[in-house]
Amino acid sequence: MPLDPHIAGVLQMMAAARAKPTYEGTPAEARAGYRALTFGSRTPEQTVPVARVQDSTVPGAAGPLKARIYRPEGAGPFPTVAFFHGGGYVIGDLDTHDNTCRDICRGAKAVVVSVDYRLAPEHPFPAGIDDAVAAAKWVAAHAHELGGNDTVAVAGDSAGGNFSAVVAQQLRDAGIKLAAQFLIYPAVDHATASYPSVEQNGKGYFLETETMAWFYNHYAAGYPDPMDARLAPLRAASLANLPPAVVATAEFDPLRDGGIAYVEALKAAGNQAEHIPGPGMIHGFYDMGRWSPGAQAIVQQGIQRFGEVLRGA
Repeated sequence: MPLDPHIAGVLQMMAAARAKPTYEGTPAEARAGYRALTFGSRTPEQTVPVARVQDSTVPGAAGPLKARIYRPEGAGPFPTVAFFHGGGYVIGDLDTHDNTCRDICRGAKAVVVSVDYRLAPEHPFPAGIDDAVAAAKWVAAHAHELGGNDTVAVAGDSAGGNFSAVVAQQLRDAGIKLAAQFLIYPAVDHATASYPSVEQNGKGYFLETETMAWFYNHYAAGYPDPMDARLAPLRAASLANLPPAVVATAEFDPLRDGGIAYVEALKAAGNQAEHIPGPGMIHGFYDMGRWSPGAQAIVQQGIQRFGEVLRGA
């Protein structure tokens, strides 16, 4: 379908600002620009209400990490979700994804633990994913203390979707059972040139191929194997016995076809996996519902389905 008109307006707004492209700037500039676009542009009335928000810490691979815990209305106990934010492994933080975590907490009726893992290039691969695995293991072991029940899942968008997929594989191998994985336009395969969506959507739709390369070069350019399953979870030796997956994609996203390929690969390996398409949407639309009613409707659809999987686990 055509690009959502409200999303088109967001793209026009960003173009009119004439900001330096991410791939032409420094990580510090990119972080500031992303924060201004997300948390910095949110008004108080656009903040999604939840029962309680608490800043905390969780153990990472090399020390404590900042975290933020969201609790829904109601008596509980609730499912618990370890959330990993997107941003190409280089940008993003607890604030940039605050509303997304609030949406998941409220819509899926779950305790959400958002993890502020270490970022590249200061901490290149595998620092961030090592943090994510360590944090998820801790969340799984302490869910009851966090107000949760025995149902534990992972969720994340973009790079955080990559982390969530990898964490699901790593915890499976460690004998830790997760109830679900919610992968929002995840980066699951670095052989991106083979996907038509990269050529179709790699320019003019917010996430561009030059930016993707910029992110990867900061994160893992020095690592010799881009098909390592910790970088490209689609390339894992085995995709069997993984938790049920809800995978959201966006029509005008270079990562679209990789996400769909992961759904099909999970199914072929005998897992429950379902695709929530985002017609008319672009990468990053899970934080654009305040501007686009169409985006928010698709966001709620994905979150509702994730909540149903959690309750059925």
